[in-house]
Amino acid sequence: MIDRKQNPPLVDVDEIHFTHPKKVLIADKLPFYSLVNSGSDAVRLDLYFSAGTIISDPIIASITAGLLFAGSATKSSTEIHNQIDDLGGFFDVNVSHEYAILSLYSLNDQILNLLKVAIDAIENASFPQHEVAELLKDRKQKLKVSFEKVNYLGQRELQKRLFVGTLYGKTPELDDYDAVNREDILSFFNNNYQKGIMKVSLVGNVNEKDTKAIHSILSPWYKEKNIITPMHFTPEKGSFHIEKSGALQTGIRVGRMMFDKHHPDYHRFNVMNTILGDYFGSRLMKNIREDKGYTYGIGSMLAEIYQNGYFAIMTQVGKDFVEQTIEEIKKEIELLRTELVGEEELTMVRNYIMGQSLKAADGPFAMMDLFIQVETANLDYSFYNDAIHVLKTISAEEIRSMAQKYLVWEEMLVITAGQQLN
Repeated sequence: MIDRKQNPPLVDVDEIHFTHPKKVLIADKLPFYSLVNSGSDAVRLDLYFSAGTIISDPIIASITAGLLFAGSATKSSTEIHNQIDDLGGFFDVNVSHEYAILSLYSLNDQILNLLKVAIDAIENASFPQHEVAELLKDRKQKLKVSFEKVNYLGQRELQKRLFVGTLYGKTPELDDYDAVNREDILSFFNNNYQKGIMKVSLVGNVNEKDTKAIHSILSPWYKEKNIITPMHFTPEKGSFHIEKSGALQTGIRVGRMMFDKHHPDYHRFNVMNTILGDYFGSRLMKNIREDKGYTYGIGSMLAEIYQNGYFAIMTQVGKDFVEQTIEEIKKEIELLRTELVGEEELTMVRNYIMGQSLKAADGPFAMMDLFIQVETANLDYSFYNDAIHVLKTISAEEIRSMAQKYLVWEEMLVITAGQQLN
C-alpha cells in the first residue's frame, strides 16, 4: 500500500534510456522504422514525402497536400472518406518547409486496410476541378481572416525580412490563389508524391503478416529526397511597422537568424532562452505579463529550418503599451547579458527542462517523434543525452556568455503590426 502522506523520492536523471526503432530497408531502399506499442491497439503510420513548401511554390505545396484524398479516377472524395470512417481510422497531412507527412491512424487490425485505401487514393488521384476550386476559395477566405490579426501580420513580416529572396520568406497574397491552376497542382503531385515516399515510420502492435504486407505495398514507392540547396540569407535589421488601421492591439516580433541542432552552442542557447522566455515562469512572462500587465502572454523560441534556425520573441499588447513593452524586452535581454543568473532560478529551469524532456520521451509514439527529429537532422539519440549533460553542468557564466554572444540588440529585427500611434 502506498503511503500517500510521504512525498515520493526524488530521482536524479543523468540520461534517458531510449528505445531504438527497428530499421528495415524495403526493397533495399526505402527506410522503414517501427516501434512496438504493446500497451495499446492504436497504430500510427507516417509516410514522408519530399514535398514541402520550399520544394516549389509554397501555395502549390499546401494546396496539393490538402487535396490528396479529394477524389480519384474511380472514387469521389466522399467515398474515400467514408471508406476511412468505416475502418475506424482517420488521417492527417502536415506540410513543413521541407516535407509533407501523411499520418494514418487506426487500430492494429485495420492499419493494412487503411493503407490500401490511402495508397489507392494517392496513386489514382484525379484532383477534380470543383474540389480544387473549393479548397482555393476556402484558403483564400482564411487568409483574409488572418490579415485581420496583428500577430499573423507580425510573424509574416518577420519571416519575409529574415529570409529575404528565398522561398522561406515567400508569404501568400490573396491574388496568388487566383493564379493557381489544376495543371500546377498535378505537376507538383506527379513530381513529389507519385511513387515519392522517402521514409516510413510505424508505431503499434502490428503482426508480422500485416507488417510484411505493408512492406509489399510500399516497396514501389521509394524516391530519393529532393536535394535542397543550402540557402544563403541576408536578413534585415532594424525596426519596421505594419499598419493595421483600427487595431486595438499590436503584434510584436523581435528576432534574428540563429542556427540548427548541429551548432555547438545549441544546447546552451536553449537553456538561456528558457530563462528568458520559453516557459511560463520565464523572465519575460514575469515582467511583461505578471508585473506590468501589458499582455496575456509572451514567449521566445529557437525555430529550425534546413541547416539554419532563427530566434524570435513573440507577443501581442495593447496599442498604448508598445514602446514600453519593447523597452522591457530590451531590459530583460540586457540583464541576461550583464548579470549572472541566480542558483535558485537556474535550479528551477533545470528541473523544468528535465521534466519536459522526460515527458517528451513518454511512450512509443513520443519516442518515435524524438527519433525522427534527430534522424531527419542526421543525428541520433545521443543529441538528447548531450542536452541533459549541458543542462546539468551549465554555469551562470556560460549562460551570460550565450546572451552576450547572441542577444545583441543591434543585430535584432523588430516588427510591430497594428495601428500607428501619433
